[in-house]
Amino acid sequence: MASSLSAKPFLTSPSTDGASGFGSLRKLSFPSVRYAIRPTHRRTLEIQAAGSTYGTHFRVTTYGESHGGGVGCIIDGCPPRLPLTEADMQIDLDRRRPGQSRITTPRKETDTCRIYSGVAEGMTTGSPIMVNVPNTDQRGNDYTEMSKAYRPSHADATYDFKYGVRSVQGGGRSSARETIGRVAAGAVAKKILKKFSGTEVLAYVSQVHKVVLPENLVDHETLALDQIESNIVRCPDPEYAEKMIAAIDAVRVRGDSVGGVVTCIVRNVPRGLGSPVFDKLEAELAKAALSLPATKGFEFGSGFAGTFMTGSEHNDEFFTDAHGRIRTRTNRSGGIQGGISNGEIIYMRIGFKPTSTIGKKQHTVTRDKQETELIARGRHDPCVVPRAVPMVEAAVALVLVDQLMAQYAQCELFPINPALQEPLELQDPELAGTHI
Repeated sequence: MASSLSAKPFLTSPSTDGASGFGSLRKLSFPSVRYAIRPTHRRTLEIQAAGSTYGTHFRVTTYGESHGGGVGCIIDGCPPRLPLTEADMQIDLDRRRPGQSRITTPRKETDTCRIYSGVAEGMTTGSPIMVNVPNTDQRGNDYTEMSKAYRPSHADATYDFKYGVRSVQGGGRSSARETIGRVAAGAVAKKILKKFSGTEVLAYVSQVHKVVLPENLVDHETLALDQIESNIVRCPDPEYAEKMIAAIDAVRVRGDSVGGVVTCIVRNVPRGLGSPVFDKLEAELAKAALSLPATKGFEFGSGFAGTFMTGSEHNDEFFTDAHGRIRTRTNRSGGIQGGISNGEIIYMRIGFKPTSTIGKKQHTVTRDKQETELIARGRHDPCVVPRAVPMVEAAVALVLVDQLMAQYAQCELFPINPALQEPLELQDPELAGTHI
């Protein structure tokens, strides 16, 4: 039976060698049927991986450069009906801003934020929230030499390697000013966590250079924000705070820098946050923490110290407390087991390297590959860890609120198993009877 398809050949340009190929249309003949296959053309595929967005349900995108017009963030997925003002964000932005004390960069920025969308009459609307902070104290001329010569251990060279172009005034997107957007968004995340489940995120400086705060000097059950904010280095122990300040002063006057460690704890964490295998909660926390500028190390729970223990020494034994809740007698797991929160205090430590931009002469190369010497100008922190404290809190809060929403969506959709699970409940009496 003959086919009803047309047997007319398609128009084509003849091949120069008389054979069918990419220069002409290939014809396949069958009885009464003729098919034509269009030529295949090579196409350039572009993969966009900007790396400026974090989160699935509570999604944050930061924008801006250190010496551009301003920096900020867009928060998408924030629940509606959450009381929110610029003052809620400004508290943490003030803790992060430059010029706080003699041990931070002398750059003078008020870092005053403004909300442009997503909030009406003091309440979130559920639509994207845009927050902007203008740059008001730029000194682009300070970076004239550094625009030609790569600062050792800075991102100048790798940005050029990747993009072939970069913002030569300041650090651009690699500058710590990018974290303004994270801190603003983190303040919203912390407010959601506090109101919904009473969850508190607190970070403090536990090491500056060779000054190490002994772990037994800080009670994580009772640690309060005013203890952390009682001194300019943000160490909750006054004696060790003075030692840390002295260590920073010693290198500051020499035009050098030092690193340190920030410890972060999370109290009243709902059980069940996180997922098995690839999306373990500690893995998400590590990603968020290590995405902060100048980070070089991450320890969770017992960390590397746990490698010196035996299983019988390291295991957290279970017991039932006076309220009938299953708890652990110790917390070497750091509040997470199998990638899922168990309700105990989550704690972690993040290591920060010495600030790359220093006032001492260093050997480097120029963008045109000529060896040279560089003495960096500009205003930079002799130690980043005091200002990194609110950055770490923000990073951790962004992870936890995203995981809280995931848990609520997946595991609270149908009635829970009360014999094994605890409901996710609102803790704020003002929000009783509502859902975030």
